[in-house]
Amino acid sequence: MSAKSAETGDRPQGPAEVEVVLVKAGRVKIRYPGVLVSDDGTRVTVRARWASEGVRDFGFVRFEPGDLFTEHYWRDRWYSVKEVRDAGGTLKGWYCDVTRPATRSGTDLVVEDLDLDLWRSADGTDVRRLDEDEFEASGLAHTDPGAAAAALAALDELERLAREGGFESLLS
Repeated sequence: MSAKSAETGDRPQGPAEVEVVLVKAGRVKIRYPGVLVSDDGTRVTVRARWASEGVRDFGFVRFEPGDLFTEHYWRDRWYSVKEVRDAGGTLKGWYCDVTRPATRSGTDLVVEDLDLDLWRSADGTDVRRLDEDEFEASGLAHTDPGAAAAALAALDELERLAREGGFESLLS
């Protein structure tokens, strides 16, 4: 601690913590802590560890304790892109959620999940759309046709980016 901070009682500044709040169908699905990496007013980037205690095995990828997610959220886009690395730092791939644009209030980063997801493996050989059946069952196309159209367009954009070489241009 510096002499100035000791005199004034100021605490040293560390990384800003945020709480990612994932909402689905009007209810909080999960909340978890993360560290704010950046917020440029449009894109918010957060780093967080796998939020569940156990392993989630999708068959094509396993999320497990120790995995590190670098999560990118936009205030003007209908998706988030999450780079997933194992505890040793090896890239597993990217998991993308179709969401309404993110909002940030204080330390809360709130995103509404719209059921559609996309996975891209680290080597790019596995690109798959996920949960289209859940999206259909949600009824969003009937209750909010504009949001449903934006969600489907977002999934198409994510798939195009994933197949054309990845998300580097989007995340740089």
